[in-house]
Amino acid sequence: MHAFDVLGDPVRRRILELLAEGEQPAGQVAAVVHAEFGISQPAASQHLKVLRENGFARVRAEGARRLYAVDTTGLQEIDAWLTGFRRFWDQRLDALATELARGARARSGPATTGTVPAADTEEET
Repeated sequence: MHAFDVLGDPVRRRILELLAEGEQPAGQVAAVVHAEFGISQPAASQHLKVLRENGFARVRAEGARRLYAVDTTGLQEIDAWLTGFRRFWDQRLDALATELARGARARSGPATTGTVPAADTEEET
């Protein structure tokens, strides 16, 4: 299954978001997607299986519990595909960084060198 097909499903995207927060027990993931999408625990397990089989999630056993975490293998496929499109936003992000730096310099005023301005030495007559 192509990476975008895997993440085309909103339930699987949500599960991946949950896993991005840290390792999660399968039961906790199932409870969240049940509350948000109304799907059963077996359906949530199927979504976890799809994520696991396609390199987006990994599982480890801890006693009877199954703990899921993000696996970056599937995300690397998406990252590789996006490489051809980065030029569309990299230039804009660079321009934004330049404008932010200009704004910061303008707000801070002229650079100070640590010297004290000379006092006016003429006395008023």
